[in-house]
Amino acid sequence: MVDLSVKYLGLTIKNPVIAGSSELTNSVEEIKKLESNGAAAIVLKSIFEEEILLEAKMKSEEARKNLMIYTDLSETLDYVDLHIKEDKLGSYLKLISDTKKEVLIPVIASINCITPYEWTDFTAKIQDAGADALELNIFLNPTDMSDKNFEQTYFDIITKVQGIVTIPVSAKISPYFLKPGLMIKKLSETGLSGLVLFNRFFTPDIDTDSFEIKPANKFSTEHDYCNVLRWVALMSGKVKCGLIASTGIHSGESVIKQILAGADAVQIVSVLYRKGYEYINVILNDIEEWMVRKGYNYISQFKGKVSQESVKDAAAFERMQFMKYFSGIG
Repeated sequence: MVDLSVKYLGLTIKNPVIAGSSELTNSVEEIKKLESNGAAAIVLKSIFEEEILLEAKMKSEEARKNLMIYTDLSETLDYVDLHIKEDKLGSYLKLISDTKKEVLIPVIASINCITPYEWTDFTAKIQDAGADALELNIFLNPTDMSDKNFEQTYFDIITKVQGIVTIPVSAKISPYFLKPGLMIKKLSETGLSGLVLFNRFFTPDIDTDSFEIKPANKFSTEHDYCNVLRWVALMSGKVKCGLIASTGIHSGESVIKQILAGADAVQIVSVLYRKGYEYINVILNDIEEWMVRKGYNYISQFKGKVSQESVKDAAAFERMQFMKYFSGIG
């Protein structure tokens, strides 16, 4: 009998397949289904920094319009600001605490954030609600033309949050950096428990009849895992935290490949929409069958076996392979 258990953010989980943040992880009922079908942990649907703050701002502006009830000198407007923020957060905290009562698998909260400002205070309450860990889904727009130090923002957010909570913290990051390898290495040295590679961005398309912008690929495809695989393989052994693969993982084979490259675990979402929760068991069965065939009893026996540091042809992950493939060199 093979053992599929792995370490994820310092937590021992029963297998390497985690249900990533999505609408599927936004209710206790759906999360229970994910657990019963084999998910080893779940990342709750993200709460958005802007969503909380914007809702409070809108309510305050509505209140200011009705001067028969509110005056500029009244403390009510301050109360409205606070109440709306607390109410939004309250719903999220309830989801955490209710889920923890109903499932045995780890529950990871998720915050989609762009600044290290006011929202960071909410993380203490998320911890108190019982979250086993916190994933910072840091979204910095790569098309922003302002002269900001985007990379420093990552460090500012992580430092601020780690000064507030003691539960494990991971960061889900973008692949769009000047030097992705160096950035991943530096982020791993901040005390994070894990890095999730990578965020998926909205992909636009154009309707040639209506001339309107429309979404292109809402879901990842089974071929989208390759860029993540490359960076997991390149960074495995060079980082001081766990690596979690995300995007394009649609089969047991793609999970195995990510672990061979050095991933601790994987996050899946799109395949759950396409094939249903029960497909988690198909993935797990495929992993087990492969391990039996190869003579492995534990995942640790093959983790990182084909990372850049572990293979003879390390250049296969770098530019030399590009030259070989496209120019016939070698």
